[in-house]
Amino acid sequence: MIDDSASPPPPPGDVTQLIERLRGGDARAADELLPVVYEELRRIAAAAMAREAPGHTLQPTALVNEAYLKLAGGRAPTFEGREHLLAVSARAMRQVLVDHARKRQAARRGGGVHPVTLSLADPAVEMPLDDMLALDEALDELGARDPRLRAVVEYRYFAGLNDSEIAECLGVTRRTVQRDWVRARSWLNRRIYDL
Repeated sequence: MIDDSASPPPPPGDVTQLIERLRGGDARAADELLPVVYEELRRIAAAAMAREAPGHTLQPTALVNEAYLKLAGGRAPTFEGREHLLAVSARAMRQVLVDHARKRQAARRGGGVHPVTLSLADPAVEMPLDDMLALDEALDELGARDPRLRAVVEYRYFAGLNDSEIAECLGVTRRTVQRDWVRARSWLNRRIYDL
């Protein structure tokens, strides 16, 4: 069960300030940033796991740990600011969930990919893990065409951010995020369902 009592994310200024201190050479900032990054990953993992099918074999703590290892890559992670932290974290969660789906699919006999039931308008909708593969492939294609549309989907679906938070991260208006969401969803539905 996911612990919904997790503390709220730190104020954006705190994270950005820690990142700036770290980039400026303050070694203590790395020690202060580590728990903040881990807590941000826990929050994102809670949102991601809430959408997964019941009985999912990947536990939230394992998801956080694997995502952190992807972020750190054997060294202290570096971020340009809170927005960059959120973007990289959402991408790491997506990669971990997709890798897990691929491993599970490979273990099945004949494990064909089923069509994705995209109700991306509601990020709390459960998505069977195997269906994540089709979405991952489509997101890669979408990102090649329009990176901002992919970012909107990743922020909303994998990081659980709302339109205002996404707008802040991307430096656009809330209305632009809403339009991008409609465009991205339409493109993904056409791509996945050949509509």
